[in-house]
Amino acid sequence: MFTPEFLVTAMVVVLAPGAGVLYTLATGLGRGPRAAVAAAFGCTMGILPHMLAAILGLAAILHASALLFQAVKIAGVLFLLWMAWQILREKGAMALTADAPARGLCNIALRGALVNILNPKLSLFFLAFLPQFLSGQATSATREMTVLGLAFMAMTFAVFVLYGVFAAAARSRVLGNARIMQILRYGFAATFAGLGLKLALQRI
Repeated sequence: MFTPEFLVTAMVVVLAPGAGVLYTLATGLGRGPRAAVAAAFGCTMGILPHMLAAILGLAAILHASALLFQAVKIAGVLFLLWMAWQILREKGAMALTADAPARGLCNIALRGALVNILNPKLSLFFLAFLPQFLSGQATSATREMTVLGLAFMAMTFAVFVLYGVFAAAARSRVLGNARIMQILRYGFAATFAGLGLKLALQRI
C-alpha cells in the first residue's frame, strides 16, 4: 500500500498551500506554537469526514447531487470570506496582532476542522485518490483505504505542525514590524478571499 508513488503524491498534496495551511500559519503567527498545533490538529480532523465519505461511498452521492454539493460549497465560500474579513478587521480568532484575544485550543481546533469540512472537493479528492493505491483485492479494499487515509492524515498533521511552529518561531519579529504585519494581513485576507472565490467557481 505504502508505495513510493503514494508517499510522494500524498506529500505533494499536503505541502501545497491551501486554506488549512493558511489557517495554521496565521494561527501560529497570532497565537504561538500551542495554538498552531491545535490548528493543525483541527485541520487534520476536518479531513476525517471526507475520508469516511469516500470509504463508505457517500462521496459518489455528493458528486451526483448538485444541490447537496452546492449547499456545502456555499457554506465553505462564506466561511472563507468571513475569515478574510476577520483578518482585515484585526479582531476575532484570525486577528494577527500581539494582543489578539485569547481563544481556547478547542475553539481554534474547531475552526481548523471547519476549514476542511466545508470543502466538498475533499470528498471527491479521496474518492479519486485513494483507490489508485489499492492492491486490487475487493475483500481488503475498505481496510486498505482506511489505512491509506489515516497515513495521509498523519502526514497532514506533521507537515501542518511544522508550518505552524515555523510561523510561531518568527512571531516576535513579525509582530514587532508594522510594515510586515500590514503585508501579511492583506496577504492572508486576499488569499482567503481568493480561495473562497476559487471554491465558488468550482463545479462538480
